[in-house]
Amino acid sequence: MTSPNTPHSALTSEDIRAVSPALASHTQKSIAEDLWKRPDLSPRDRSLITVAVLIARIQTIGMLHYFNIALDSGVTAGELSEIITHLAFYSGWSNALSAVPILKEIFAQRGIGIDQLPDVSPQLLPLNEQAEAQRAANVEQNFGAVAPGVVQYTTDLLFRDLWLRPALAPRDRSLITVSALIASGQVAQITYHLNRAMDNGLTQRQASEMLTHLAFYTGWPPVFSALPVVKEIFEKRALNLTKKGS
Repeated sequence: MTSPNTPHSALTSEDIRAVSPALASHTQKSIAEDLWKRPDLSPRDRSLITVAVLIARIQTIGMLHYFNIALDSGVTAGELSEIITHLAFYSGWSNALSAVPILKEIFAQRGIGIDQLPDVSPQLLPLNEQAEAQRAANVEQNFGAVAPGVVQYTTDLLFRDLWLRPALAPRDRSLITVSALIASGQVAQITYHLNRAMDNGLTQRQASEMLTHLAFYTGWPPVFSALPVVKEIFEKRALNLTKKGS
């Protein structure tokens, strides 16, 4: 349970207004009163996206506020813990570790103990053997001779372990992965992971709204860099649906 003395932000609206009244106004009106109330994503989803961005870009100034918002919006302590683990692989270890001191303090303030966090070695979700075999074969064929260690760890650690951990639903793992990729400017990886996200249950409307949300938290340029790739994915999926229906 949250203590009434638990801090929710490193900066107050008065702090921002003292430096940039226009920024303070947009923070309140454009983000708090508009963006977070748009209906195509729940506050929980918006929290997942925002947390992923903050970790991917090591933006510690926003972590105290948005980690608390995430917990208040229905993201569990176990899910936040698992997000940090997941993003260590997709954004780098130091990025993930940057979130640890802040979340450790929040957990202490809220009385969240290690017993509420995911096990180190849980019973994994079922593996789609056929899809994983195809993915592994493609990666091995393309890159096995270039970086066999990367290929091996990709199979053993990512797709036969990390993605099967039950503390975070596959759809949510995909959502934070795509958010982190866009935040990091990793456009080449979006096609695979956004298709995987939509296969895992993310709808096109939600994916579209994800881009809108990301524009505020990554800046407009990374989103516009991703838009052509996302547009092509939407068009190809629509075409495939039309072919299946005919």
